[in-house]
Amino acid sequence: MITGIINLKKEAGMTSHDAVFRLRRLLREKKIGHGGTLDPDVVGVLPIAVGKATRVLEYMTDSGKVYEGEVTLGFSTTTEDSSGELVAKTPVSKELSEAEVDEAIASLVGDITQIPPMYSAVKVNGKKLYEYARAGQTVERPQRQVTIHSFTRTSPLEFDGECCRLRFRVACSKGTYVRTLAVDLGAKLGYSSHMSHLTRTASAGLHLEDALTLSQLADKVEQNDMSFLLPIEYGVLDLPRCELDQAQKEDVSFGRSIRLSEDADLIAAFYKDKVIAILERRDGQQYKPKKVLI
Repeated sequence: MITGIINLKKEAGMTSHDAVFRLRRLLREKKIGHGGTLDPDVVGVLPIAVGKATRVLEYMTDSGKVYEGEVTLGFSTTTEDSSGELVAKTPVSKELSEAEVDEAIASLVGDITQIPPMYSAVKVNGKKLYEYARAGQTVERPQRQVTIHSFTRTSPLEFDGECCRLRFRVACSKGTYVRTLAVDLGAKLGYSSHMSHLTRTASAGLHLEDALTLSQLADKVEQNDMSFLLPIEYGVLDLPRCELDQAQKEDVSFGRSIRLSEDADLIAAFYKDKVIAILERRDGQQYKPKKVLI
């Protein structure tokens, strides 16, 4: 069985599920999953877990993410990105200043509440929101709390007719809709808006500059070069780490609780620099194996 983490550069025009399907055929391995969905139009880092590494997939999915993109002020769309149909137009004043934009951006940093877009995979009453949207139906959407760790403008304002574009960089928590963040920014400034471009540059400790496309991976597989498979340890980079001794390692391997002087609910337990288990705090300093990886 093949085991490891793949830093995939998902290209535009495919879903995250499409990418996994193609990798299953390429690697001839059924046990493959992805760590965090990317919309079809979005390019960038898509962490992939293969074989035994799928057992740490949830910790990759929970990790924070970094995006670089573009907001267009002046009109909104049904999908909150450039693929949707026009909803509303609000011509942007040439008097709009960078200081105003930066102030609005700063107000969106921290813990915020978002309402997922209708064109999203969030389920309401067992049905995905985009299924309602495609049927022309609107339903009440559940609010969610997300964290914007940082949000900065990375370009001057670019006025184009009745629109204005600006590029940005955002680091955010799991579950953040960057499309909605672009719409919220426009609302703060008094304009209709949408996200006109987005690239995920980092996720689960993986970075875009090191990512490989499907065609690049196919070339390596053809040459019997599997160096693109990263160790399973990459899947737990966002968890606190502790090093176990021989006796603790034996206890954990048999599913027994151990006592640790740590202060975290979940810990990646290592032995000789290899992750052997995910430990969960049960009572005080007692930690029980949640997943044994050896």
